[in-house]
Amino acid sequence: MVRPLKPRKVFFDPNVVYFKPRAVPLSVLEEVDLDLDELEALRLCDSENLNQKTAAKKMGISQSTLGRTLTLARKKITKALTEGKAIKIKKKL
Repeated sequence: MVRPLKPRKVFFDPNVVYFKPRAVPLSVLEEVDLDLDELEALRLCDSENLNQKTAAKKMGISQSTLGRTLTLARKKITKALTEGKAIKIKKKL
């Protein structure tokens, strides 16, 4: 039996939810989906310069969960940037 997902606190609502390479039609682009909690983890740790322990506490999750979330988010963004894919931020949690 799978353990249910613990709700994550997100204090950021992005105005823009889609990024794509310039001069490439959307119809030919592949997308990478970035979850809102992944964006929040990136924002807290990379933009707000919080350490993982503090960011995890703020989001209401464990430090190890935050670490896994950050790793996954960074892989997704790196894949999009290196392979010329669009990034779509999924607003639902």
